[in-house]
Amino acid sequence: MTVFLVTAAFFAVILGGLPWLAWRVRRTGVGAGLMGPFEEVWGYPEAHRARFEIEVQAERRAPAPSPGDPPE
Repeated sequence: MTVFLVTAAFFAVILGGLPWLAWRVRRTGVGAGLMGPFEEVWGYPEAHRARFEIEVQAERRAPAPSPGDPPE
């Protein structure tokens, strides 16, 4: 009986913590890599694709200035 209660409590903590973690990630933007798989699996594939696109754009380099461009 005790093993069942411990297992049920463990799953309740995990399932209760995931929505809190999702709320925190969306609010602060921290831990986006952690929530990506959960968003993709549980019905938010558009959020996963958007996050992936943001990461791709963040990794792009700024174009090098041409020789005749004025300094900024």
